[in-house]
Amino acid sequence: KGKRDWHDEVDILLRHSQHPHIVSLYTVSCLITLIIHWAGMLINYIYFKVYEDATSVYLVTEYLRGGELLDRIVAAKRLSERDAADIIVVLAETISYLHRSGVVHRDIQPSNILYADKNGKTPETLHLCDFGFAKQLRAENGLLMTPCYTANFVAPEVLKKQGYDAACDIWSIGVILFTMLSGQTPFAIGNHTDTPDAILTRIGTGVIDVSSGHWTSISPAGKDLVCKMLAVDPYKRPSANQILNHPWIQNRYSLPSQTLSSASSSPSKSMKVSVVFLSATCILFQ
Repeated sequence: KGKRDWHDEVDILLRHSQHPHIVSLYTVSCLITLIIHWAGMLINYIYFKVYEDATSVYLVTEYLRGGELLDRIVAAKRLSERDAADIIVVLAETISYLHRSGVVHRDIQPSNILYADKNGKTPETLHLCDFGFAKQLRAENGLLMTPCYTANFVAPEVLKKQGYDAACDIWSIGVILFTMLSGQTPFAIGNHTDTPDAILTRIGTGVIDVSSGHWTSISPAGKDLVCKMLAVDPYKRPSANQILNHPWIQNRYSLPSQTLSSASSSPSKSMKVSVVFLSATCILFQ
């Protein structure tokens, strides 16, 4: 419990956790005996709820044994274009479903994407988790105002506190794609200067490098999709459906299934630190 209203998270999960790539919420069946005084009858009534006490709310979700997407990125340093594309397909399809239902996740990051089976870490087993920041769009203008986010993955418009919409999720997926392809995050350098404020300042500029390092071995179509997803103007970003129709995704079966060497084939120290930094980013909520 605290600043966040847990009812939104539970409501969204109850309505949407039947999706194959959204974590399932298990409800607790409770048998209540109601005494209807005026009728003199006992009525048994079954309802569903989550358990809460004075300080906490407890949700029972499915057990995802395969670990986080973050673990795979850190272990592999970077993924092949084919592997990255297959993951983006699952994320885009899932986010497309949520956005059609008027739900914005607002905290898409590798530590909130888990594999269901540790023996079969394929994109088909990925599940999107942690809907604590998720929100159902209800405002007439379709905008959200509360700036809640994880620093490395927040879209620039969220920081401006002038209203934002579902495009913030596209930005977050773009950061994930950038990281999977290059082995480093777009706005964290990987040294002592990576304070949350410094990262947020860089995000506000939207300046990214897709021409040096490992990017020299990435296809033009892959670079194009990354740049479009990380457009500072949210209205210039593709929708989830447009991502699925992008040439890089449509032609993913012909993409390299191995990471290709580049002018700097071995990850630099800053790249390694930058990827590991993903797991240390603090969550800011105002």
